[in-house]
Amino acid sequence: MRKALFLLAAPLALSACGGSGSLDEFAVTRNAPLVIPPDYTLEPPAAGTVSSTAEASQSQAIEALFGGPAPRSPVERAVIDAADAGSGTIGTRSTAGDPQTRVVDKGAETTDIIAAPESVGQDASADTPQ
Repeated sequence: MRKALFLLAAPLALSACGGSGSLDEFAVTRNAPLVIPPDYTLEPPAAGTVSSTAEASQSQAIEALFGGPAPRSPVERAVIDAADAGSGTIGTRSTAGDPQTRVVDKGAETTDIIAAPESVGQDASADTPQ
């Protein structure tokens, strides 16, 4: 019985291969041959010189990633102008921890807060009036 089912099922299964959806092995196209590019006689960079395109490529990459400076709104420009954006000292971060830096005394409370051990602040809570 199994042989009879197999003999009937085999031609049905093979008939699906010859339908209109089969591939035509003669319809294959060939790729164009590889072409050697023309010789531009490029010269290697001289030893010890800096490439002039290194900085340009870095700025192009930053421009592509981040899109350049964002336009500022009138309110943002007003805040920056009020803060006097051009008055900052270059290298301020380098001199922040310098012992010669002039520091304003904020009082004993601020010193106590900064000097407090971590364990004191872990269970701290605050009451806010309502």
